[in-house]
Amino acid sequence: MKKLITLLLSAGLVATAAQTMASPQDDLKKFQAYFEQKFPGMKLDEFGNGPYALDESKRLQWEAMEEFPPYEEFVDKGREIWETPFKNGNSFATCFGDDPSKVRVRYPRWDAEKQRVETLELAINECLKANGEKPFKWKKGPIAWLSGYLGYEARGQKINVVIPDDPKALEAYEHGKHFYYTKRGQLNMACADCHVKYAGHFIRGQLLSTALGQVTHFPVYRAKWAKKSKDGDGMGTLHRRYGGCNKQVRARPFKAQSKTYRDLEYFHQFMSNGLTINAPGYRE
Repeated sequence: MKKLITLLLSAGLVATAAQTMASPQDDLKKFQAYFEQKFPGMKLDEFGNGPYALDESKRLQWEAMEEFPPYEEFVDKGREIWETPFKNGNSFATCFGDDPSKVRVRYPRWDAEKQRVETLELAINECLKANGEKPFKWKKGPIAWLSGYLGYEARGQKINVVIPDDPKALEAYEHGKHFYYTKRGQLNMACADCHVKYAGHFIRGQLLSTALGQVTHFPVYRAKWAKKSKDGDGMGTLHRRYGGCNKQVRARPFKAQSKTYRDLEYFHQFMSNGLTINAPGYRE
């Protein structure tokens, strides 16, 4: 617990004994101020470019890759999925509205009726099931292609996750925050160890990205994932990445779209409110 409090204090996310419990809005201001002080002069939207905002040589390589991005074919596949009617004649537009550019920015959100965090991928599969279709697998393949297309259509819009004044919504937010700062696994590391405390440092040749801006480019195309795929599909959802991070610290990952990961996403995305969506992105 002492180490957790130290990490929270480093990002200004806990109140002193003389203060009342910080609100999500207070957390957001302190969180973003922490990174602005850690990397002075960096514009807010630059944090969405991850390690490529922190190292000039890596940025040049990334910009060259983005001239002919490997995720384009999968965005096209996502567009095809969006435009293909279901067997009953409905389509994803029946669930989300006709304008695909307005979908990504609505998630994650608190569903007051179901009393849970609703992510984009969860909503996609709920739409499929409601129309008698087989749901997609959670971490890669069609679900990543479709959410990648919706992210691409939403480019230029700002992340704007809302935490309503609902005790259960606040509980989900706090649960996600606690997970982000809690050490786990044989390596006894938290998400915040790498991406708050040591953001901008190298580990095993990899430049650690900042927690601020990590979600703007998801789903993401990773060269590492493409190498393991028979067809070069390197696309993956945010929850796929959460699972991979847990494995890297030798902790047992939770299931994609579990309550734990949905609450984590709720906190994680909220902390990047105000940044521009630039999904899908390319990463090593």
